[in-house]
Parts: sequence; structure tokens; C-alpha cells
Amino acid sequence: MAQAFLVFDFDTNEEAAQQARHRVDGWKQGFRLGNKLQCKFERISDGSGADSTTESSPAHEDKGKKKNSNGKAADSDAGGRVRLFIRLDFSNHEKHLFQSWIKRIPNEEPFKSAKSEIVLSNENGFQKTHDLYESLT
Repeated sequence: MAQAFLVFDFDTNEEAAQQARHRVDGWKQGFRLGNKLQCKFERISDGSGADSTTESSPAHEDKGKKKNSNGKAADSDAGGRVRLFIRLDFSNHEKHLFQSWIKRIPNEEPFKSAKSEIVLSNENGFQKTHDLYESLT
């Protein structure tokens, strides 16, 4: 299996992270990728230093959000660091698709502004990143 993790650090820009998640969801639906392309958030609050994690599914989208004075949704973790983990999981005969997604995602608009890291399955930090991804809910 051709597997990799793309880790994007949006720092405190929650809006860009949500745009990136919407972009990934659009790709999943438009290209019928299913479980080949998945994403999860890691939120680290600045106040307590503890990790707060949230999966990026539409059912969880409004959890932890409150309405501000403008009527827009504001995240309760405002001011915390947001990292988006994208897992690519293609079969061996789809290596060309895998490589094209590895090149495409970091060059798309919401991802350009984030600090990115690509962790391939044959690299040293892959298992650590995999365990962190699996621990996110």
C-alpha cells in the first residue's frame, strides 16, 4: 500500500484550516476517493497546553463553536494552534494517483499558507505520525 501523511500547521488560522477541510471533502466526493483520502484535526490550546482533538466530519463541525456578536460561528479554541493531518492510502497499483495527490495538495490555495510536512511510509517518523493520527478522534 502506498501510504503517506501530509501535515499542515495552520498555526492559529482556524478559517484557513476549515477551508482546507472543505476542499478535501470536495475532492473526496468529486473524485470518489472514499477512504483513500482522510483528514483529522489536532487542536492545541495555548492556555492550558493540553491537546484537544477533533475529527473533521460534518457531524462534529458545530461542536465547540459558539455564535459571536456578528452571528458567525467562532471556535471555542480560538487562539490555539491547529494542525490538519491528511492520510493518503492508495493500493500499490494506484501509485500514479498517489504521487499526483502528493504533488497537488500542498500547491492548492488553502494549503499554501500553512507550514507543511510530508511523511511517507518508508520514512523514520511514519509510525509516530500514524500513531498520532490514530489517537485523534
